[in-house]
Amino acid sequence: MPTTDAATIRDLLCRVRTIALVGASDKPNRPSHDVMAYLQGRGYRVIPVSPRLAGGELLGERVYRSLADIPEAVDMADLFLAPGRVPPVVGEAIERHIPVVWMQIGVIHPDAAEQAEQAGLTVVMDRCPRQEIPRLGVPPVQTGN
Repeated sequence: MPTTDAATIRDLLCRVRTIALVGASDKPNRPSHDVMAYLQGRGYRVIPVSPRLAGGELLGERVYRSLADIPEAVDMADLFLAPGRVPPVVGEAIERHIPVVWMQIGVIHPDAAEQAEQAGLTVVMDRCPRQEIPRLGVPPVQTGN
């Protein structure tokens, strides 16, 4: 069952440092673009994932085609996808041992969530970190530690 406990969500947002944002958009009016910029402003490293934009740059970060293509460790995969596109991305998160899969508001896929949890990943579903961070009083990420 996806995590809904406020203390658990706050704790994971305090521990996460590097986020792969799957479904990144270069359009400033899109929620994924806004959330990426917000998370960067809070000190998180956000790596955009978008097959359409792969190889380019978005908000100062190189864009990758898939989670599998990111050459470094990722703490959380934040999914801005239609629910039907979630299962293969969750499969990549499991293969990469990404500890947290976060499905954005409206991104609901109970079977993929169960698969991730059975593999030992923490799942947050139908929530947005941009809303949860201020609601839960999550401090900005401290860099250089």
